[in-house]
Amino acid sequence: MPENSPAPSGGDVDQNKAYAIIGYIGILFLVPMFAAPKSEFAQYHARQGMVLFIAEVVLWIAAWIVLLITFGFGAVLMPIVSIVAIIWSILGIVNAANGVMKPLPLIGQWGIKKK
Repeated sequence: MPENSPAPSGGDVDQNKAYAIIGYIGILFLVPMFAAPKSEFAQYHARQGMVLFIAEVVLWIAAWIVLLITFGFGAVLMPIVSIVAIIWSILGIVNAANGVMKPLPLIGQWGIKKK
């Protein structure tokens, strides 16, 4: 499915919009993965949420390492990581609420299945 493509037609979006939105809240990406396994829309947003969760964990670990090495600069990175993660979450939630399957900036392409 190309970038910015509309979600699948029919009732898939309407029936699974809540699952798609929940998928952007931390580890709750697992909810749409298991609750709506046949929904292309919910699975797309669950994969995006999973990539977001993994990116958050990796960025937090990197910030902690920088904090330990530099004795302070990591403290500047931690709020930045939080703000970026919140922005990505909001973008994903807005896309899911609007019924659009659009990848997240910078990290979204890792959650898209290639056919």
